[in-house]
Amino acid sequence: MAAKSSGVLQLRVYGKVTAMAAVAERLDSLAGMRHVGLTETGRGEAALVTADVRSEAADRVLATLQALGVPPDDVALIRLDTISPASGDNAPTALVWAEVLGQARAVSRVHVRYFVLMAAAGVIAGLAVINNSATLIVGAMAISPDLYPITAACAGLVLRRGRLVRRGLGTLLLGLGTAGVLAVTVTTCLNLLDALPAGFSLQEFSFAQTHVNATTILVALAAGVAGMLAVETRASAAVGVGISVTTIPSSAYLGVAIGLGELSSALSALGVLGANIAMMLVGGSAALAAQRIVASRHALEGT
Repeated sequence: MAAKSSGVLQLRVYGKVTAMAAVAERLDSLAGMRHVGLTETGRGEAALVTADVRSEAADRVLATLQALGVPPDDVALIRLDTISPASGDNAPTALVWAEVLGQARAVSRVHVRYFVLMAAAGVIAGLAVINNSATLIVGAMAISPDLYPITAACAGLVLRRGRLVRRGLGTLLLGLGTAGVLAVTVTTCLNLLDALPAGFSLQEFSFAQTHVNATTILVALAAGVAGMLAVETRASAAVGVGISVTTIPSSAYLGVAIGLGELSSALSALGVLGANIAMMLVGGSAALAAQRIVASRHALEGT
């Protein structure tokens, strides 16, 4: 008999026996709940409610627990990977919006490691521009973690969390600014030491778009969609390189242009970078909003 892998959420709620009895009874009446159980822990009047929860029911369950007055610290929702017999139900696993919001808040925060990686990406990408090296620019994109604040800002836009949008964009801009400053520093140092490649010309770098056109818009739009879907499916490590093609080359080109004093080229790169960020926000937000609309329709059909 064939089997398929399925995502299962396990709910664990702790509290007093009387309160947990009411919680178990209420949860058992909700659609999408299975195997609701109530177990006394043997420690005073404490009890534990457990249940298997379908992904599309998770947000409704959390809202119900909040309405029942259960403290958030006493609730745990765990995602498990199980192997179950194959069935005719091939519907994709629904997003848990509380999880989406929680992950977005986590990745939008400023961390020292984020700045270190962006600084390293700026150094490598700056040298890629100077040496017109495809290998170096790919390496810089591979270590750049700018996918996360972009998707966090998209989540904030769709879920109407203004503070999250500001935090995500702020983290992104600080990171790209760090990469650009390091590219300026590398270029300036090499220029002062007369160590730039013989016959170096900024215009010869072929891995960064220097003008906004249809290709710029379409690539950034597609990158935003891919980035959001990658974060949801935990494939961000692979897709992150593709996302950074819209940010790291332009940031490095901007930094090198400033380091060489070519302000017209710097302004062009800045325009491309701004357009790329805007289009990625549109693409990522559209992908998440579409899923939210579909989830709402499924919820209405299930009621």
